[in-house]
Amino acid sequence: MIDIKDSLKAKGATETDTQKVADMGSLRKRIDVIDTQILSLINERAGCAIEVGEYKKQHNLEFYAPEREQQVLEALGEKNKGPFPTPVLRHIFREIMSASLSLDKPLRIAFLGPLATFTHQAGLQHFGLSGEFLPRKDIAEVFDEVERGKADYGVVPVESTAEGAVDHTLDLLVSSKLKICSEVMLEVTSSLLSKTGDIKDIKKICSHPHALAQCTKWLREKLSGIPIVEVSSTATAARMAEEDKSIAAIAGLAAANMYGLRVVEDGIQDVPNNYTRFLVIGTKQCDKIGNDKTSVVCAIKDGPGALSAMLAPFARRNINLTKIESRPLKTKAWEYVFLIDIDGHAGDDNVAASLDELEGLCSFFKVLGSYPKAK
Repeated sequence: MIDIKDSLKAKGATETDTQKVADMGSLRKRIDVIDTQILSLINERAGCAIEVGEYKKQHNLEFYAPEREQQVLEALGEKNKGPFPTPVLRHIFREIMSASLSLDKPLRIAFLGPLATFTHQAGLQHFGLSGEFLPRKDIAEVFDEVERGKADYGVVPVESTAEGAVDHTLDLLVSSKLKICSEVMLEVTSSLLSKTGDIKDIKKICSHPHALAQCTKWLREKLSGIPIVEVSSTATAARMAEEDKSIAAIAGLAAANMYGLRVVEDGIQDVPNNYTRFLVIGTKQCDKIGNDKTSVVCAIKDGPGALSAMLAPFARRNINLTKIESRPLKTKAWEYVFLIDIDGHAGDDNVAASLDELEGLCSFFKVLGSYPKAK
């Protein structure tokens, strides 16, 4: 067998070059050893996860605990000293936990479809690749699938920094028995996609109304006069573009990968740092982790100072309200319900006392859920 150093010398390599190659070989051997250790530990962790699943079955406990996953990810982020980036670390461990859960049974996750929509991306970000994702045609069907037990959880959009609240989601939260279990923040970057990738071939632009609204300025400046057509989702638009090279879709890069499209222009949204907030809905209340949010919906009894009285229980206890949204009450004309997001968990003493006081002021009151805050 020829020694690598002798081989390099025969080819005229210097002693320094020969030493560098030898050092590289040593480093690669170290990496191979570490990779083998990581593989062994991942499988050991998976074995522990199987034992946890068996324990939960025997004691009739919830199979999936989003608050526990969040605690694990938070703790790992705090312990990470680098140089490995914490966001990537979180992503890797999300996939490890997702795969471990699927060893027993994959979670069934209904979402506003079709595949490759931003809602699908939010679901993948939260649950990992090992879930069984069930695309549904509208938000009401997502709620229905979870309520009837055909899906373990649902993922629905609730608001964006560019377009505000998703009214249909808010209305269904008011009427549904489901709880908010988690929230997901997804940065939405819109791209103009087509079959050829050539802007000259574009004769029509299709997308979801929200996506189109978020790109109004760019479209006016770059493609003024091209017909714009609203469709049910960004993925539907991508599918249309796949079938017709004269159609361009505004969608995410995931749609480009799924439907074999080319990027005409990336990042065409009018507002930078455009985020959409998604909710994970299910049947159980999450335990607190210490970094929680609580959402409630209520209708206050009409009268002078009613709104001020509604806010007072939280102000007295120094509790932060992160959002207040009003919606028409469907059963009575000109009356409204308020959806409120509160820092803290409904199980915290000060939050519980505030909610009890608020309920006494209301003609309608419901806690939508307490859940871990999203990063």
